[in-house]
Amino acid sequence: MGKRHNIVLTGFMGTGKTTVGKIVSKKLGYPFVDIDELIEKAMGMRISEIFEKFGEARFRDIESAMISHVTEKTGQVISTGGGAILKEENLVNMRKKGVVFCLNASADTVFERVKHNDDRPLLKSPDVRAKIKELMDKRRVFYEKADYMIDTENLTPEEIAEEIINIYREITDGKN
Repeated sequence: MGKRHNIVLTGFMGTGKTTVGKIVSKKLGYPFVDIDELIEKAMGMRISEIFEKFGEARFRDIESAMISHVTEKTGQVISTGGGAILKEENLVNMRKKGVVFCLNASADTVFERVKHNDDRPLLKSPDVRAKIKELMDKRRVFYEKADYMIDTENLTPEEIAEEIINIYREITDGKN
């Protein structure tokens, strides 16, 4: 068996990248890599603290370096932060040895999933639902650059994982 492709999950916060990624990882026997988790370990602080202390631009640079490093290897399931795809270099690196899946959900669904999580630095706003919608609208054109868009709205994480695995097997059949 030759080189295996990475499965890269992107999408807005609260769309299930980590949950689905862990299921895909387990089913395929690929290691699961969470970019945000790696950044937190490397920096010794939470993402929200990095944003506070260094700002979003510096965080995005750290994130890009981590994505570049992680995507050198193959045969992994990689979960990226919701804003990772905003930088063209990240998308290029994700695609180099991987297939990029964007998980989608409505602003209302995302709001329901993240409203009790106070560790989302970009959602520090009096109107979180409006902030989610604004960010999603801004990022839509970037998310649409993914190889595959998966609507998570009425699917369980298990069903989403199955859909990703089926697509992955279809496109890598005989090539991995």
